[in-house]
Amino acid sequence: MTTIYENALAEAFPAVEAGIQPFGSRVLVQIRTPKSTSAGGIILSTDTKDTEKWNTQVAKVVSIGPVAFKNRTTLEAWPEGDWCQVGDFVRVAKYGGDRYEVPVNSNESAMFVIFNDLDIIGKVLTDPLKIKAFI
Repeated sequence: MTTIYENALAEAFPAVEAGIQPFGSRVLVQIRTPKSTSAGGIILSTDTKDTEKWNTQVAKVVSIGPVAFKNRTTLEAWPEGDWCQVGDFVRVAKYGGDRYEVPVNSNESAMFVIFNDLDIIGKVLTDPLKIKAFI
């Protein structure tokens, strides 16, 4: 049985195939999908959802390239190790990366972004659903 939180997390990060495997030192993340309705059940406008979508900086790591978090010359792992793993929630730059969308259903799509490993800002240690987008 799934909980309300698990349902909310599944809505924010829908299970959809990204369709791309990152090369080299790149990291593929899925940006949190904006809610369709408010906590009170009001259906949010397209403008509100678009603003949230383009300002969200919380993402889920989907895939990591084979050279990510390694010395580019020796291919040895960084002394501090990988900054993130597949399945981690991270904070990413609002601008930058290669962005694309994949349809989830006829009305919605999931946004994916490919970043360089050095461009991942930090690992989210709290609830990724409670971090607000800067608007």
